[in-house]
Amino acid sequence: MKIFRADYVFPVCADPIKNGVVAVDDNGKIISVSANNPGSEYVEELSGVVCPGFVNTHCHLELSHLKDKVTPKRGLINFIKDIQSIRNADSKAITDAAIKADQQMYDNGIVAVGDICNSNVTIPIKAQSKLYYHSFSEVFSFLPERAQEAFDKAVSLANEFKPGSSSVTAHSPYSVSKELYRLIKHYSDTTDKNLLSIHNQESEEENKFFRYRLGGFLDLYDHFGIDIAYFKSQARNSVQTIIPLLSNKQDILLVHNTCTNLKDIYFIKRFDKKVHFCFCPGANLYIEDKMPKIELFIDQGFNLTLGTDSLASNTKLCILNEMQIIQDKFPSISFDRLLQWATINGAKYLGISDEKGTLEAGKTPGLNLITGLDGLKITPETKVKRLV
Repeated sequence: MKIFRADYVFPVCADPIKNGVVAVDDNGKIISVSANNPGSEYVEELSGVVCPGFVNTHCHLELSHLKDKVTPKRGLINFIKDIQSIRNADSKAITDAAIKADQQMYDNGIVAVGDICNSNVTIPIKAQSKLYYHSFSEVFSFLPERAQEAFDKAVSLANEFKPGSSSVTAHSPYSVSKELYRLIKHYSDTTDKNLLSIHNQESEEENKFFRYRLGGFLDLYDHFGIDIAYFKSQARNSVQTIIPLLSNKQDILLVHNTCTNLKDIYFIKRFDKKVHFCFCPGANLYIEDKMPKIELFIDQGFNLTLGTDSLASNTKLCILNEMQIIQDKFPSISFDRLLQWATINGAKYLGISDEKGTLEAGKTPGLNLITGLDGLKITPETKVKRLV
């Protein structure tokens, strides 16, 4: 058993406890959380804030070998071209980088990950990992005639990740045809748990393409030799086009949302869908040098979560770093709120809130120590240390 006393304990499910005490057993299960002196000489005194382990709802572990290989701030379309041209590598290099990335997340206090997969390379890594993973088998095809073939491959890949938690998901509005979305919807409607995680509105070019059939995406399809003669503009933003095509049975994570506006948010609210949002500010700045209008999403009734994206589009896999970027750009967003996004909200989306996300007796959420705060403001000196 270990007992920790800190300046503050943030259970997340309850008010912060000044000089709080957390006791855990040898397996990391919470025994108690209180403001009481346990009357034990084995208490470890800590300076800082103790909180649950972090949940990273959006990552691409298999792209870890691309760290520092993509030029930043050149926009999404150039990023996609670069990734497709360099993502293939020696299998040992891919595996070694993914193992290091998995360890980096563990060291940075992450306990659970929603991970996008286009191959089976990370299966043995996840089998040995100390982290909980949900693996998203991501499907692409903007050509209607390839919908069934692409879907069948994605289902086959998702099955390879079992008995681990996995599901089939669309990549984005611009890379999945309506025919393919219909196959995913039928699968989601007839499957007990098929979490969806969709890249959404990372660039204004995406909205321009769906509204007017103009912009850089025309060049992107031409670059990859994809004939989109069939596609007609919708006179609406991309997310408004795909929301009616999604299942209302499954939880849906819309990721990035860099160019999502208030009209989009209100449009989504009109539908009976289980929509969550994920912000990956480090990746947004790396790719587009632009942040989503995060304040628009607050108090709209949606579950808001945080992700790191991949090392191809970020400098580190650290949820605390994502929290710091948001606090720097949006000072009115409190540490308490950010901590909810980083812990319990991600656990709710992944369906693991019975074990992760809050400090409550009987749960195994992991335990982090955050130091270097200025009051409750994250600073460049703020660090996270994993306790359990």
